[in-house]
Order: sequence, then C-alpha cells, then structure tokens
Amino acid sequence: MPTPNLLPLNTLIQNFTSQAVMECLGSCLTNKYSEGLPGKRYYGGNEFIDQIEVLCQNRALEAFRLDAENWGVNVQPYSGSPANFAVYTGLLAPHDRIMGLDLPSGGHLTHGFYTVNKRTNEKKKISATSVFFESLPYRVDYDTGLIDYDTLEKNADLFKPAMIVCGGSAYSREWDYARLRAIADANGSLLMMDMAHISGLVASELAVSPFDFCDVVTTTTHKSLRGPRAGMIFFKRDERNFGDRINFAVFPGLQGGPHNHQIAGLATQLKQVMTPEFRTYAGQVIANAQALSARLVELDYTMMTGGTDNHLILWDLRPLGLTGSKVELVCEEASISLNKNAVAGDKSALAPGGVRIGTPALTSRGFVEADFVEVANILHRAVQLALKVQASAGKKLKDFTPALLQDPELAALRNDVHSFATTFPMYGLDTSELTVE
Repeated sequence: MPTPNLLPLNTLIQNFTSQAVMECLGSCLTNKYSEGLPGKRYYGGNEFIDQIEVLCQNRALEAFRLDAENWGVNVQPYSGSPANFAVYTGLLAPHDRIMGLDLPSGGHLTHGFYTVNKRTNEKKKISATSVFFESLPYRVDYDTGLIDYDTLEKNADLFKPAMIVCGGSAYSREWDYARLRAIADANGSLLMMDMAHISGLVASELAVSPFDFCDVVTTTTHKSLRGPRAGMIFFKRDERNFGDRINFAVFPGLQGGPHNHQIAGLATQLKQVMTPEFRTYAGQVIANAQALSARLVELDYTMMTGGTDNHLILWDLRPLGLTGSKVELVCEEASISLNKNAVAGDKSALAPGGVRIGTPALTSRGFVEADFVEVANILHRAVQLALKVQASAGKKLKDFTPALLQDPELAALRNDVHSFATTFPMYGLDTSELTVE
C-alpha cells in the first residue's frame, strides 16, 4: 500500500527537484575527478566534463540575463555557505570588516553572526565568517520588521566595512539595492548579494534583480531555483579582477574537485528555469505565500513585516507566549515540516520566538492559493494544540513533549494532514510503487 508518511506537508524553504536533475545526480558523472577550471584541469580525461561545466556557466548567465563580457560565474561551489566563504577569501584580507544582516533579523550565519554572553562579556563566534573577519551586523526595525537602512548608513559611516552583504534567510520583503549601493560607495565598500532564497524569483523577473547594483552575487540552487543542492558565484568583470581571485579561492583555496554530477544537474535545471512554465511556477510561489500569510493574519496571528513579497513568511509566536521549537515539534509529529526561526530581538536560536514557512516545495506539488488557505487552517490547529498542551504541561520542553504525544488531538491532526497531503503528487518522484515494508 502507498505510504502517506512520504508525503508530508513540507512547508520548509527547501524544494523538490525534478526527475531529470535527480538522474544527473545519480549518473556516472559522480565518478570523475576534475580539479581546476574547464581547459585548465589538473587531471586528464575531462573533455566532456569541460563541456558540461561551460554549458552550465553559459546557462547561468543566460538565465539571469547577464552579458558574458560584464559578468562571469563559478558553478563549482558545493553549496551556498562555501560560495560565500570563497568570496570573502578571494576578495578580503583576514580581519577585514564586513556588515551583514543579523541572524535574528532574518540574516544568515555566513554573513558574520556571533553572540555575546552578557554576564561574562565573552563573544562566541558562530560561523567561520565571524572567526576570520570582523563583523558588525545591521538589523531590522523591531516595530516594522523592515531593514533599518538609516542606522545601517550611520554605522557604515563609522565602521567603514570592506564589504556590505545583503540577502537573508528569513526576510520577506524586497531589498533596497540602490540605497545599499550608495552606502557602499560612500564608504569604499564592496557590495555582495546572497540571493540564495530568491534566485528563482530573480531569474523569473518577479523579484528585483541585484545585478544592476552589486559587485558579487552568490546563490544556492535548491530553494526557489528548484535545482540540485549546489552553489554559484557571479562576479563583475572589470579591472578589479574578481574572477581570478574568486576562482582561485574556490580551488585550490577551499575546495577540491568539483561535484560534476551536481554541475550537470544544475545545467539541466537552468534550462528549465528559462521556460515560461518555470516563470508561472515562480509566480505561483509568491501568490501562495501571500495567500498563506493573509489567512494567518485573518486568524489573528502576527507576521513579521505584516506579510511577504517573496516565497516565505516569518511567523511571530511571541504574542502567544509560544516558542518556535514547540510549534516545530507539534508540526513534526503531525507530518508537517517547517522550522523554528529567530525573530528580531530573540536571544536564543534553540528556543526562538518564531517559525519560518516557505511555499516553493508545496507549490512544486501543485498547491495553489486555496490549498494554502487550508494549510493555514492546519497550522492554526497545530498552534492551538501547542497552546493547549503548554497550558496543562507547562513551558518546559521535557514536560511538553510527553504530554503532546499522549494527546488524542495530535493523532487526529496527523490523520487529516495525511488525507489532505496524499491528494497531491510528489514532484520529481513517482510514489505509486512505494510501499510500507
């Protein structure tokens, strides 16, 4: 019999890739070692590997409407974090100053996050970025949830960063690239955009393009772009020689041989990205996120920034007295995948005040706005169950968990989730022959 456990409500930021991409990932290309760049390998036997990588580079530039005379791209990064660190390694000196969006404000670990113990005043450097470079994060306005560009400008004027990083992992609004470019120019800073989350929307011209303003643009390829788990670095071609410096940082600086099966999968997906069908998909991703947000607001919940312009929403649970970790747990036990996430002002990433919800995966499975209204209703039930269990068991997770697992409402919610989710296909995977052992 088909197993519904393989068909959860996946409302994470990740996505489902296509059968064609998965065939590349499982191909003989995984066997070939090819350190170096096309035409400049350290190994022989790379004639066809070179063709695949050059094809991927060309398609990457074409997908984002970039002129090869003005932009280059490296498609070898294993994922987004290595891509970002390759940029820092190639373009900055150790202990250079950077400014990126703070993690609790929706930024990313690789943009320089660290914490400070208020009792001991000890700084804990969370990512390698904050270990090797000096970071002064900028933040959102706590009242609006929007980036505080005025404070960013004032701090940049004092800090004089070598690089300003824009982009985030939980920011639901557009970026003011023109303002960021002006701030960077005023302080002699490079401007880098990490568009990992919105690259599929940028490619579809449904999000503002960073390429008119930034010196370097990085991205993962498995979120809204719907490709394999990999990364890309786009760099301006000019007298600053970004290309050679970044390419050298990728290899031999930080990585060994590229994952040729990933590059082939990415080349395959980039062809799909340039189709009208993908643009329709990307538009549906945004429409679904807005429908989900609107319904949750209608149910009297609080969304950071009041809504979304892209593929995600950040749900502030603090007005309910709940942590994101409890809601994540309830959802996990009910076959709903989402993740706890810090919101502006949070002190803990393990027990944060929110959850982050994305629409790319379920949109790949064919969900439209009406379906996401039902998703919102299901999430409402999950949150109400969390509130009920917390009221009886208390706030400690060690007491909350067993009480939740014994509550009959959990089983009912899980059954309803299975009944709803199994009416939709799994994109890129034929589940008709999957059985319960």
